[in-house]
Amino acid sequence: MRYFLEFAYNGTRFWGYQAQKNGSTVQQTVEKALFKLLRCATPIMGCGRTDSGVHALQYFAHFDSATLLDQQFIYRLNNVIGPDITFQNLYPVHPTAHARFDAISRSYSYHIDFNRNPFRQETSYFCSYAARLDIQKMQTAAKLLLDYQDFKSFCKSKTDVKTTLCELRASSWHFDEKEATLTYQVTANRFLRGMIRLIVGMSLNVGKNKLSLDELTEALEKRQILPHALSAPAKGLFLRDILYEYL
Repeated sequence: MRYFLEFAYNGTRFWGYQAQKNGSTVQQTVEKALFKLLRCATPIMGCGRTDSGVHALQYFAHFDSATLLDQQFIYRLNNVIGPDITFQNLYPVHPTAHARFDAISRSYSYHIDFNRNPFRQETSYFCSYAARLDIQKMQTAAKLLLDYQDFKSFCKSKTDVKTTLCELRASSWHFDEKEATLTYQVTANRFLRGMIRLIVGMSLNVGKNKLSLDELTEALEKRQILPHALSAPAKGLFLRDILYEYL
């Protein structure tokens, strides 16, 4: 039987999602929890990779099991997992369902605080110059991205991606004056490695007049790396709202 496992995690203490030798990852931690309960090695396939320090408000992974499982299994998993992961739902799916390839869209949000907040230091980026940003220019830059499909300008070097084409469906900044926070929200069919953090960094450079909209347009048209390229810190980034046709 194939199952989709829905969960959320704080990525601060993980070396990203994917299993590796250097340190603890989300994948390794979840697989260890499954082993404790199912008493056999149970590999999972995630809906995507997140870098070290990046969080997920919603994440899906699929696994196969000969044991018939129900929602009580979620309760048992939460009893054996650490405090940085919370399991939410378990869905029986058809045998060829795939958490990564069947996702029709994914969304991310990036959170910026104008004031230092000790309760959000792991999950938001305190930007010391945020009050001086031109938010309208940042919004224009974010909307400009919707006119393009090739995002080589926002792809980390030394990656093995076969294509830099992405279909962006939403890209916008939201300013909460009362809370003094700034949030970037983006939705697409797929994302490149490091793409959102580079987009946020670009927006910050536009907002502080270090990068012009003309320079941004030229880089996108020519598929070139941005001048003054900036990758925003991982801790403000959240994966969220992964959609499937059958869930």
